[in-house]
Amino acid sequence: MRFQGLLQLRRLATAATLRQSSTHIRALTHTNGHAVVRTLASSASPLPELTQITDHVQRGNYAQLNDKDVSHFEQLLGKNHVLTEDLDGYNVCFLKRIRGNSKLVLKPGSTAELAAVLKHCNERKLAVVPQGGNTGLVGGSVPICDEIVVSLQRMNKVLSVDEVTGIAIVEAGCILENFSLRAQEAGLTVPLDLGAKASCHIGGNVSTNAGGLRVVRYGNLHGSVLGVEAVLANGQVLDLMSNFKKDNTGYHMKNLFIGSEGTLGIITKLSMLCPHESKAVNLAFIGLNSFDDVLKTFVSAKRNLGEILSSCELIDERALNVALEQYKFLNAPISGYPFYMLIETSGSNGAHDEEKLNQFISLGMERDEIRDGTVTGEPGKVQEIWKIREMVPLGLIEKSFCFKYDISLPLRDFYSIVDVMRDRCGDLATVVCGYGHLGDSNLHLNVNCERLTDEILHRVEPFVYEYTSKLRGSISAEHGIGFLKKDYLHYSKNAVAIDWMRDMKKMFDPNGILNPYKMLA
Repeated sequence: MRFQGLLQLRRLATAATLRQSSTHIRALTHTNGHAVVRTLASSASPLPELTQITDHVQRGNYAQLNDKDVSHFEQLLGKNHVLTEDLDGYNVCFLKRIRGNSKLVLKPGSTAELAAVLKHCNERKLAVVPQGGNTGLVGGSVPICDEIVVSLQRMNKVLSVDEVTGIAIVEAGCILENFSLRAQEAGLTVPLDLGAKASCHIGGNVSTNAGGLRVVRYGNLHGSVLGVEAVLANGQVLDLMSNFKKDNTGYHMKNLFIGSEGTLGIITKLSMLCPHESKAVNLAFIGLNSFDDVLKTFVSAKRNLGEILSSCELIDERALNVALEQYKFLNAPISGYPFYMLIETSGSNGAHDEEKLNQFISLGMERDEIRDGTVTGEPGKVQEIWKIREMVPLGLIEKSFCFKYDISLPLRDFYSIVDVMRDRCGDLATVVCGYGHLGDSNLHLNVNCERLTDEILHRVEPFVYEYTSKLRGSISAEHGIGFLKKDYLHYSKNAVAIDWMRDMKKMFDPNGILNPYKMLA
């Protein structure tokens, strides 16, 4: 049900005032959101120039692929799983900012096949790039020069889900949404939810340490992933699988592969702890007049919702308007406010959770921190509201060039960079906006312009990273470093740390064949 203003709250100050009906929201059109995502990701548009040329990348000292190599791979995998034609979809990144020139895509179907592929590549010194769903935003999963693409698409099985222990074992190429559906059948929930869930792979999620919408509830993947299996550059299989949350037997080596972006080894399998699915899920979509009110509301949510708080998202007015203008099937429950928050609760007792959420909202309205909003517990309505949040990032890249930044900032300074960039870019930018995971201090800053020019590029970079560094934030909260951020790593890591990262890379991959030109400049 919609709520507006303290006067209305006082007139109808009962639990029924905010009961979960959300009847004012018009139903979305029968547009499949996942189909929209796939269409956008593969929409026909001019291919970018080869990145090796535009960015003056010096090709590494790697061997050239030859016919004998292709024949060898065909013997290992079968001809149907060795692709030499129509490779644009594997060479171009999701944002269409990076384009490689790979002549070969390999699709191993097992750990043994992948191990044989990497053993040959290492002996021949052929560079490779591992690829999952290719939904990344920093160019980490596409070739930069002519690296061989190793696609994990065939390794896509959910091997087991144990409803007693909550532990699932899954292959790296499994699509996140498919994994989630399989877990739901056992009454469990995958502790990771992303807008790209219909196409991203769980192995890619782990390799980039993806965060998503519910880190505030479940933490990041270092805690949820209990173990991994990975193939090293030389073809050796490293079995770090575990079915226990507690395992203090030496170095926690699995953590080296979580967030390493395929530069140390290729994850093939993982075990993940999946919590039991919540019986009651409620979602509030609220409007606020200032970022100060946003912070006060977030603190109130942590204090008053406590154990049932499962997500806390922020969308500013400009970001929301872009999505609504771009996708007419979306209907925002409210409008006209500078800031919007999506606050989700998940628990085991619907009546208890509803009462807590109502009290939280009532308190915010009494303090004039929450100005208007909607709350619902109906699954269909919850999905409709979440779809608005999921379509925001896609709307921003649909018709214009977009600088996308994924940064962690101290909460008090969470939104300040948006205002600073708006002033700094002026008329050069068509939209400067921010949205993201307020619950874990992760802002997605977006700067849109009609076309990329040197003038706006120099206004934006490296200033964004300098500003973030001065606040002791992180230049990459969840998207990784990839190719686009490799020259800026020093803004978040000091020279000693980077040197140790290089040493680790050399130890795991002496020939440097795994995902070259990424992460470490």
